[in-house]
Amino acid sequence: MKLNRITRCAVMAIMDKKAMGAAEVIGGMGLLALGHKLKGLAMFGHGFAALEEAYREAHPELAPGLSARWEKAIEFYEATHQDETNRSLHRMGIPAIVGGAIGLLAAKPYRLPWFVSATAFAGGWALNIVGHSLYEKNAPAFTEDPLSFIAGPVWDLQQMMALGAAQNPRQLEERVTVEVENV
Repeated sequence: MKLNRITRCAVMAIMDKKAMGAAEVIGGMGLLALGHKLKGLAMFGHGFAALEEAYREAHPELAPGLSARWEKAIEFYEATHQDETNRSLHRMGIPAIVGGAIGLLAAKPYRLPWFVSATAFAGGWALNIVGHSLYEKNAPAFTEDPLSFIAGPVWDLQQMMALGAAQNPRQLEERVTVEVENV
């Protein structure tokens, strides 16, 4: 235990708050994927809080409250996801990550549902990492803005819904007409 504290202190002396937060978030996801649910969630939460604190320190102009913060997170997420191939990889990867994470939390470790969830979780992250490293050429959004963990899936869902609407504009027109008539 002492070695862990000494190692952690040495690492913290080298890394800034944002880098340490990102490392803890990634470590927490790794622990979750290895079956250590509580330790993984605790480490993820600690890293998330450190990233949010660093984000707010870097953006003192940000108005208080969730509305302004959410708007900024969506804008940032969109700005860091401009490449269409990366977007396509995210449309596959993010649902796999979310579904995999839910399965990892719900399933007993090292049983078939857990292995399926771990595979989906890891595969989803692999798709996102490939998208960012080969196509977008930037780091995942959560390394700059931790709210991207929520903004990302919401933004991707909006993109998928817009894609569906574009592929079937007649159905969208009927839905909009009904909503307008019922007002």
